[in-house]
Amino acid sequence: MKIEGEVKTGLGKGSFFMSQEFYSNEFRKNLGFVPYPGTLNVVVSDEYLDEINEIKDNCQNIIKPDEGFGAVKYIEAVLNDEVKGAIVFPAKTVHDVNYLEFIAEIALRDELGIEDGDIVSLEF
Repeated sequence: MKIEGEVKTGLGKGSFFMSQEFYSNEFRKNLGFVPYPGTLNVVVSDEYLDEINEIKDNCQNIIKPDEGFGAVKYIEAVLNDEVKGAIVFPAKTVHDVNYLEFIAEIALRDELGIEDGDIVSLEF
């Protein structure tokens, strides 16, 4: 599945969670990289929500949390046909359902020059 969405600034909480050792260790073990501390928030059209929710509901890739943290489901994905990473689905989130959070080992905004309002593609 390949979709497009608009980049939006989040609340900054992704950097805290991605810097937690148990999350980063699990991502390294399962995806082969330690995520840059933060997520790229991509807002997608409502037309994709049924498929995305089905993928999320059936996803078997789960990081079990340490005490006080929530579980995270994830699926491997590629941003703009060039950056391998993953879309994460935190059990605890404040985002609307049409926000996807993409992680990679690089600082995406800095290294790719991505800004709020840019349209990016995600393939998973």
